Amino acid sequence: MSVSTSSSAPPATPGRPRGRPPPAAPGGAPRPGSGFARYLATKLVAAAISFLATLVIGFVLFSLMPADPVQSITRGRPTSDAQMAQLRHQLGLDQSVPERFLHFVTDTLTGHLGDSWEFQQPVSSLIGDRLWPTLLLMGTATVISVALGLWLGVRSGWRHGSWLDRIATGASLTLWSVPTFWLGMILLITFSVGIGPIPGFLPAGGMSDPAITGGLDHVLDVAKHLVLPCLTMVLVVFAQYVAVMRSSIIDELGSPYLLTARAKGLRDDDVRRRHAVPNALLPSVTMIFMHLGTVLGGAITVETVYSWPGLGQLSYQALKVPDLPLLQGTFIVFSASVILMNLLADVIYRFLDPRVRAQ
Repeated sequence: MSVSTSSSAPPATPGRPRGRPPPAAPGGAPRPGSGFARYLATKLVAAAISFLATLVIGFVLFSLMPADPVQSITRGRPTSDAQMAQLRHQLGLDQSVPERFLHFVTDTLTGHLGDSWEFQQPVSSLIGDRLWPTLLLMGTATVISVALGLWLGVRSGWRHGSWLDRIATGASLTLWSVPTFWLGMILLITFSVGIGPIPGFLPAGGMSDPAITGGLDHVLDVAKHLVLPCLTMVLVVFAQYVAVMRSSIIDELGSPYLLTARAKGLRDDDVRRRHAVPNALLPSVTMIFMHLGTVLGGAITVETVYSWPGLGQLSYQALKVPDLPLLQGTFIVFSASVILMNLLADVIYRFLDPRVRAQ
């Protein structure tokens, strides 16, 4: 008597043991982690293209500057035409534009930023010496601006129309529109020189007093010199965080998930802190990383007004000559920091926002 086997397991495929599932089809579900790897690769390629485009734009901009670096370097010194021609050859200014661009790209990709015409030092060492003052100033100002701006933005947006909202919005819009150099000079005159009943009690410029070296006195002296330039940056930058965070909170107020959270009996502070703020924080994260990218660039106007020895003042000094290797070196560092921080923002945004992961 025969027995039907129509419901039994299908016969094994030649070359594959019985019971092992067949491999996924090419159009099947992606492996875990493959989506993030593809996303990261796309962002890395975009960052590399942005950096190469930045190199081209930077070279073109600095090459089209009307000033003659040789005349600026030899200003006030008796120099013959032969010496001028020799100096142009030494600086590579007698080369064609394609040759100079090829040398510029090659040196940049190999990590050699050249030698400064004005300071007669390697550009990399000059940037390294000025890096710490800029990080100290801009890092301190950024931390204070983010903390103050987000705090005010959350509370003014949650209670929009209140007296706190009106004061915070008016102050932020006013300070956002004030020129940085003008505000710096006003603070410098008020608190360093003194005006009316206000005596001048803060240093006028620099990073420290040369007579004070080492120890706690030096730390306190640096902190005292840091007050005015840091205050100038905070007053200008924090207003942006207030405006963006306030707008994001207001957009979240009518969301259904907030109504659900209130219906569950959560307190108003818990609803704001645990539900509204995390969702409204996403646009501010992008702005924070964009500002972190400009930290290395510093604020040229602030560092110039207060004679702060950072990368911003170094760029200003190089611009006066113009010192093309130094300008190109600082431009590369500034641009690379912005591109890197935007890349980090894209990666972190994927973890914060499920909608980005779903794309």
